[in-house]
Amino acid sequence: MNRTPRIPDPVGAGQGKKQRNAKELRDTMPAEASLVSLSEFFRVFGDPTRIKILYLLSRCDLCVHDITALLDMNQSAISHQLRILKQARLVRYRRDGRSICYSLDDDHVKQIFTQGFEHINESR
Repeated sequence: MNRTPRIPDPVGAGQGKKQRNAKELRDTMPAEASLVSLSEFFRVFGDPTRIKILYLLSRCDLCVHDITALLDMNQSAISHQLRILKQARLVRYRRDGRSICYSLDDDHVKQIFTQGFEHINESR
């Protein structure tokens, strides 16, 4: 993996410049652990149920029983997905009496979610 990537030669650029650009690219590459973490983060978005939950929570805070009713799923399945979202720091919870209510962890989550929707809905 330590091979220098082939970068197309810009018009008029020499071999030395191409190697220098490849080295600069390689030197700015984030650490492997960071790239793996980012990959795992985006993997969480790969489940339709989790996306539905994130959509609901992007609109308002909800308790587990509300999410269960809105998605017409059992509490066990919803709790499992919420646990994954919580581990990925996409949602947070608070206790409200006997209920546990969830919200998006922060504005970054809403921005990521909104930008994802904008990206898939943009016309080409």
